[in-house]
Amino acid sequence: MTGREPGKGPAEAGGGRAKAPLPTFVELGACTNFSFLRGASGAKEMVVTAKRIGLKGLGIADRNTLSGVVRVHAEAREEKFPFQPGARLVFADGTPDMLVYPRNRQGWAHLCRLLSAGNLRADHKGTCTLFLSDLLTWQEHLQVIVMTGCTHEGGHERAQADLQDVAANGPSAELSDAGTASGPDGTKVRDWKRLGETLRSLQPFLKSRLFLGMTPRYDGFDAPNFAALAALADSTGIRLIATNDVLYHSPDSRPLADVMTAIREHVTIAAAGFRLQANAERFLKAPGEMVRIFRRYPQAVAHTERFFRTLDFTLDELKHNYPDEAGPGETSAQTLERLVREGAARRYPHGVPEAVETKIAYELDLIHKKQYEPYFLTVHRLVAFARSKDILCQGRGSAANSSVCYCLHVTEVDPVKFTLLFDRFLSMDRDEPPDIDIDFEHARREEVIQFIYETYSKEHAGIAAAAISYRARSAGREVAKVFGFSEDVQTALAASIWGWWTSSFTDEQAKAAGLDLADPTVMRMFTYAGRLMDMPRHLSQHVGGFVITKDRLDEVVPIMPTAMPGRYMIEWNKDDLDTLKILKVDVLALGMLTCLAKAFRMLETHYGKQMLLSEVYDTELDYGNDDNPVYDMICRADTVGVFQIESRAQMSMLPRLRPRAFYDLVIEVAIVRPGPIQGDMVHPYLKRREARLRGEAIPYESLELKAVLERTLGVPLFQEQAMQIAMTAARFSAAEADQLRRAMATFRRSGLVANFETKMIEGMVANGYSRDFAVRCFNQIKGFGEYGFPESHAASFALLVYASCWFKTFYPDVFCAALLNAQPMGFYAPAQLVRDAREHGVQVRAVDINRSDWETILEGGGRDDADGARRSAFDCRAIDPRHREMRTVIRTTYAVRLGFRLVKGLREDDMARLVAGRGAGYVSIYDLWLRSGLTRSVLERLADADAFGSIGLDRRRALWAIKALDERAPAERLPLFAAAGEADLRADPAMRLPTMPAGEEVVNDYRALSLSLKAHPVSFMREAFARDGVVASRGLSGLRPGRRVTVAGLVLVRQRPGSAKGVIFMTLEDETGVANIIVWKAVFETFRAVVMGARLVKVTGRLQSQNGVIHVVAERLEDMTEALGLLKGEARRFAVNERADEVLRPTVDQRQKGNAADQAQRERARREARIKSGLMETAQVLPKGRNFH
Repeated sequence: MTGREPGKGPAEAGGGRAKAPLPTFVELGACTNFSFLRGASGAKEMVVTAKRIGLKGLGIADRNTLSGVVRVHAEAREEKFPFQPGARLVFADGTPDMLVYPRNRQGWAHLCRLLSAGNLRADHKGTCTLFLSDLLTWQEHLQVIVMTGCTHEGGHERAQADLQDVAANGPSAELSDAGTASGPDGTKVRDWKRLGETLRSLQPFLKSRLFLGMTPRYDGFDAPNFAALAALADSTGIRLIATNDVLYHSPDSRPLADVMTAIREHVTIAAAGFRLQANAERFLKAPGEMVRIFRRYPQAVAHTERFFRTLDFTLDELKHNYPDEAGPGETSAQTLERLVREGAARRYPHGVPEAVETKIAYELDLIHKKQYEPYFLTVHRLVAFARSKDILCQGRGSAANSSVCYCLHVTEVDPVKFTLLFDRFLSMDRDEPPDIDIDFEHARREEVIQFIYETYSKEHAGIAAAAISYRARSAGREVAKVFGFSEDVQTALAASIWGWWTSSFTDEQAKAAGLDLADPTVMRMFTYAGRLMDMPRHLSQHVGGFVITKDRLDEVVPIMPTAMPGRYMIEWNKDDLDTLKILKVDVLALGMLTCLAKAFRMLETHYGKQMLLSEVYDTELDYGNDDNPVYDMICRADTVGVFQIESRAQMSMLPRLRPRAFYDLVIEVAIVRPGPIQGDMVHPYLKRREARLRGEAIPYESLELKAVLERTLGVPLFQEQAMQIAMTAARFSAAEADQLRRAMATFRRSGLVANFETKMIEGMVANGYSRDFAVRCFNQIKGFGEYGFPESHAASFALLVYASCWFKTFYPDVFCAALLNAQPMGFYAPAQLVRDAREHGVQVRAVDINRSDWETILEGGGRDDADGARRSAFDCRAIDPRHREMRTVIRTTYAVRLGFRLVKGLREDDMARLVAGRGAGYVSIYDLWLRSGLTRSVLERLADADAFGSIGLDRRRALWAIKALDERAPAERLPLFAAAGEADLRADPAMRLPTMPAGEEVVNDYRALSLSLKAHPVSFMREAFARDGVVASRGLSGLRPGRRVTVAGLVLVRQRPGSAKGVIFMTLEDETGVANIIVWKAVFETFRAVVMGARLVKVTGRLQSQNGVIHVVAERLEDMTEALGLLKGEARRFAVNERADEVLRPTVDQRQKGNAADQAQRERARREARIKSGLMETAQVLPKGRNFH
């Protein structure tokens, strides 16, 4: 096979003779990092290394999974390197591990069914429980390599004694007594006997498809081990096959593999012992090295290539077929055309425009040529179900480019009106499936998912996987743990890291965690934490990408249960599906759709107005370009709570962009993104917009580019424009332009967009454009990275922006209630949403046992007026002066009553009992307890929320009355006893309790509700802050820009966009409003702990003002969180005496008597520590702020 004697190296073979043929070898025992916390190398490393060292092919067999094979397939296709997918089966019954490969498409189906059976049998998510009987059931069309009596996780050492025993004594016919040995853990094993039994069980079924694996251990016993295996092979007639049982591509990765082993086994590296690999030899070895190792068994090496050649399967064979959704007596094409025509008639009631007819015909023809009709019909079925259940939904992404999707009511933006590019969605020049993303109400998406499983079953529908990888925080914590650092250090290190996307560890993070970088252990810990980042840790489910098939899904890819009973996912993620061109539909959740759906229902119930999402946009036509109150509000950046344009960056942009039309919102959504910012597109666009307002002409490089860029004033802002520029100015084909788009989408991960630089620049120069313009144009496109928005996606989101702004403009009561009922969602917490509504004149009323429902509701102002008209609960005089323009615009007449859902710890079913038993109202706590059947603990939560105001009880008196209830006397709730106690229902026990301080009331409001209607926490500190020169946020607008100021407030939001070069934006709130803070990177590193951990911050810096948007550029930050503890008035009076075991004159231990002054100092220190602890405990009740990227 090799042309030279076994054991001879290349230098020894040949001399002056003819050159010997190169040795050949295929590694079939390799795994990737998708053998979670075992494999230490990724797909690219494995494929590139295998090709470089001269392997004839590579088989990947990850542990009980096929989750990593598509990535290897993609890399192998890129490198034009032979690859075969398989799996390493690890059994639960002690059967030796096996490497299993499909011989053909049917074999692949059997392997998927086999693994699915193990996944579905497992007692908890993420495990695969297999038995030898499973393999025997599905063995047809599979080739199997039985590994030598060991498992994939440390059993090699335990098997060595067995093999040595056989080598010394020879295998007996029955193999009855061979193999007893003690492993490192002292366990008695009979792996050799089990190996023989396994071979005899498999041989009648597999025959020539069965092989016996030989793997070196480099421990000095390989020779006798190999001899024993050879003897067994001879006695059974089973062929030997060589493998290095590879865990990583290079020996440099062995330490990382050890770190992974320690993490997996939950031990430190120092205590891992025999769990770690004995050496660093389990890497991809060159053919010559494998020939040398197996020089006495050349047939074992030769069989690797023969084994590999018999595998006639590639993942490209997997064809996806959607269920047949055709109507009775129709083909799929006929059904789709009929539905589209019916939808077009509804979309265009006054007649379908000719341009739309042309576009529909073109799209239907292309869909038919691609045979995608079943896919569109399946999507239509999901949307039709949602609409039948009154679930608000809207398609977005590239699907919004399609008139077919618009007429099927999948999307809500007319692509003809906005000249959206259908080829961005589907093209004959692109061998790529369409991708339809649909947003549903996040509170009701579960109904749609349940419909999918009930309609198609787990055999035909599954949600895509998401590979959860180590990020900086999790990698730092885990590696610190296995290196033996304390829990405090692990926590401090994790706390010093901002966000999941941090790409490396810095000296500042080490210092913040109290670590010394000069310590070699610390340096190793940081090194391997960095290497662990981006390694997959486990599979989770995708946010909503479903694969639905006509044939069995578990014959395409293994399926597994999710954490939720009755739900199933596949082992591949969305990128894997894209690689294999398998269609999916994204069933996504969007909080704003929940908010809008609830708002539409409230609008109809309370104001008698029935509207659809698409009809809200039509109201734009009721106004001229300059008198639409919705755009007036947007231009003032009065956008708290609305969709997409509520962040600090968006609010800063709005007064500069000044949207006056719907397409301005499309641009606003797209422009405040890392892509346009990194591509240096924002400032050029704003300058051109200002020039147009001055009546100046906008310059364009050519008429053909003007046609592409006119709507964005000559500046490319959308992915579609990048594609059109490439085709128009550089003469790219549609396929090449799409490759450019895909490279843009993965720029940060792959950098492939640079491959198009020469072609595009030279193409533009050859087409008459200046080189300077061509370079600038390409750099702008490159700047998109993976963050550039498709125009269709921005248009879909802009519709939701306008709808949410419409409600906020005209019906802030409806908008506030709907937002609170849609939580959790959005940029701001309920406290800020309530505050904003009150500033717009909306009356917000407290949670109350006799008024509230589970959800926040609208209430009238009280009794009807004498003339029968309902009294309005709205007073325009209550509108904050900053929003005075809204006094003639707002149509609100209702107050907002907070719902029980806002109270922490309450359950909806308990509150349903309260509401059902309320009748004309509860008159006392005893009455409520008796009639509702609620437990005392539930009543205490209501009291904590101060919900007994309608019966005249404050928080403290209510809690006192509840304590008097006898939870042990359920008989009193029977009707007989209830009647007997009727006289007691009218009043709760009289008591005189001290009034709770106002500050403590606010603290307890936040403890129970995370908001307070009584006062803002900072208001109690205003006097002290004023003495320190702290300016209220409202006062900043009257100060001169450039002046040094000091502000203080609760931290609402911290935002660190990836495009901001380390700058952090903070939003602080005091009792007068909010202050926007800019923290430059150097300042952040100095005050990292304050920025990331403080709840109340005092900031000193320079005032900056532009277009009415005010910022404070921070120079110094101070953590004032402890001051929040002073809000609880009793803390100062009782904190030092809060322990019941303290006495006035304690007996002093004579051994500790010492100096009286020392004793007094120690006692003061103890008391101060208790006070500080009490203050911080109170402070922790207040919100800690939300972090965004």
